[in-house]
Amino acid sequence: MKKSRFSPIMMAVALLLATILLPTCSRNPVTGKKELSLMSTEKEIKMGQGYDPQVVAQYGKYENEAMQAFINEKGKEMAAISHRPNLPYEFKILDSPIINAFAVPGGYVYFTRGIMAHFNNEAEFAGVLGHEIGHVTARHSARQYSKQMLAQAGFIVGVIASKEFRNYADVAQQGLGLLFLKFSRSNESESDKLGVEYSTKIGYDAKEMANFFNTLKRMRGDAEGPPTMLSTHPDPGDRFTKVGQMAKKWQAKDPGKKYHVNRDSYLKMIDGLIYGEDPRQGYKADNKFFHPELKFEFPVPQNWQLVNSPSQVQMGDKEGKAMMVLKLAQGQNLDQAAQTFISENKLTLNTSQNKTVGGYKAVRMEASQPSQADQSGNQSPELKILTYFYQADNIIYQLLGVTKGTDYFTFSGTFENTMRNFKKLTDPARINVKPDRIKVVKVRNSGALRNILKSFNTPDDRLEEIALLNSMMLNDNIPAGMSIKVLNK
Repeated sequence: MKKSRFSPIMMAVALLLATILLPTCSRNPVTGKKELSLMSTEKEIKMGQGYDPQVVAQYGKYENEAMQAFINEKGKEMAAISHRPNLPYEFKILDSPIINAFAVPGGYVYFTRGIMAHFNNEAEFAGVLGHEIGHVTARHSARQYSKQMLAQAGFIVGVIASKEFRNYADVAQQGLGLLFLKFSRSNESESDKLGVEYSTKIGYDAKEMANFFNTLKRMRGDAEGPPTMLSTHPDPGDRFTKVGQMAKKWQAKDPGKKYHVNRDSYLKMIDGLIYGEDPRQGYKADNKFFHPELKFEFPVPQNWQLVNSPSQVQMGDKEGKAMMVLKLAQGQNLDQAAQTFISENKLTLNTSQNKTVGGYKAVRMEASQPSQADQSGNQSPELKILTYFYQADNIIYQLLGVTKGTDYFTFSGTFENTMRNFKKLTDPARINVKPDRIKVVKVRNSGALRNILKSFNTPDDRLEEIALLNSMMLNDNIPAGMSIKVLNK
């Protein structure tokens, strides 16, 4: 659970309103062709404004003034020469190690710190920036929306248990679905073309964009976590060659112009960037979850999956029969938090007890949600919920477990073990952990990258990873004086 004072704002209402828009024909600003559209420009902007707080809540914002100023400057410059310069563009860096960049309707464009770490020059960044702005200007998300109405968007961020339990995880199940719709290969090719055009027009060498896509091919997506760029941006085929050819054609239109790469300035900017997971925002080790900043810990059931986000920690058994969620509770005190939870979820309270757990004042409750019929007449199963509320100064944590009534006996002991052992974190070794950070160094003597990385104390089991971080191969010969990325604490 990353440090956050507020849960994500649910935007399902905005989606429901959007579905009742009447079909209209509009002219695509990139192709100039008329097309069926269920989303006006005004609706695109409103939708983007609705998604933005969800995105920030889901991932957190990475605070770095120099990097934020850089993406603002380049983003505004590129938006001004795009096919839709009048949109209220916003550009943000998300505090996530996932290697991804994406955009939502209305001009909101996001880069994770994970992808910023893997760029090796400004031109690579500019190419991907142009690609994402291209998705906006060509209205790809809006076109996907018009075709699919989003009702069946299949990806739900962070939910790791059966659908019956999802109401108890504070996730915008429908709203965030739009972010991760896979674009078609034709959409990707069109955005590649626009990325080349836009980055070239603001003076960058778009061949570097091709090189970055080649690096992406060496990466593998994270099948269990949030989607990577590989999963949300399917490869339209021989991308490296096609983007390289398009870059040459654009540069041939102005053969005397010098196109920028700006490797050293980019590396200087990201020197010190957090790389990989940030343990200060919570981490799992030895079958426990530790939060160094909020200073709590609790055991994680063996073989359960765990997803940590700024608003909550979710855990689920691999069969999806039970889940636990830790999040902030609503209420000024323990009794109010407990009553709010029961009333908002229309639960039947079975038992309630005041306790002291792990140094916290606490309330333990067992409740149930009766079987209910949906609009189609299908009966949902009865659910059993065990939840603990813990008072920590002005914050109230809620740790709840939910499963079907028929499975409660199987999982109640697991729930209790985690909840009874929620306690204050006092171990300095667990509190004083530090994340890996990118360190930019100059190569002293020429040689193979493998040997150079070893000279900077890179462990053998991370050599391939750091070579990829530099978009290099371990047997590449690196000249003296060249800047490369290594890691330190």
